[in-house]
Amino acid sequence: MMVEQSVSADYGLIGYPLSHSQSKSFFSRLFDETGSDESYGNFAMPVLSESSLNEVLAKNPRLKGFNVTAPHKIAIMSYLDRISAEAERIGAVNTVKIYRAEDGHIVSLEGHNTDVEGFYESVRPLVEFLACKGALILGTGGASKAVAEALRRLDIVALFVSRSKVAESVITYDDITADVLKDYPLIINATPLGTYPDISGYPPFPYELLTEHNLCHDLVYNPSETEFMRRSAAYGAVVKNGLDMLYRQAIASLKIWKAQ
Repeated sequence: MMVEQSVSADYGLIGYPLSHSQSKSFFSRLFDETGSDESYGNFAMPVLSESSLNEVLAKNPRLKGFNVTAPHKIAIMSYLDRISAEAERIGAVNTVKIYRAEDGHIVSLEGHNTDVEGFYESVRPLVEFLACKGALILGTGGASKAVAEALRRLDIVALFVSRSKVAESVITYDDITADVLKDYPLIINATPLGTYPDISGYPPFPYELLTEHNLCHDLVYNPSETEFMRRSAAYGAVVKNGLDMLYRQAIASLKIWKAQ
């Protein structure tokens, strides 16, 4: 069931919910500023399926590509004809390019991941100030996989954190101590907790253990100051939201869509 359905868009966003997303406003402003008549639509999709995806494609015959957000970054991979090597390695896709024949018929769908570049460029100027090259990634979903790849590029050792120990490479929030935070001073919230409209949510992190030597980066950007950021800053940590990452991954997506 499609809750929100844009029609005849050139690009768009698939996910659910989308009430918090600023992608449409960002791309619309960008197109206006560059004098382009292209458009960007929202495709709110509670359940991703072949039929729901085909409905979007059928109603948008000009669609050149689309972004994918939670909770479909992993599931979308099953419906693609090709996936870039990096997205395959990460195990998540947030950008899909549509290849069409001259008559408009869809030839193939190709998946990419621009979250990696977005987060890499967003966090790179900040990590040089960290005493230790370690990071805790809160969450184990599609966004967390892109964060882990970006950290690997920066030679930062990462540990995933979850409510339960779902794998040997994952620790729980109860495992986090002051010593752990000394070795892993960068903390990234890669969960959707705190996203509008449920702005009171936050990860069950031991905030009282944070100091001014910690950097807490929230991938959430709406609201601009999340509860995760507010609680982290209260104990002296440097905080940053995900708006810069959003803009950077969006520009990277557009480059993929427009590449010949």
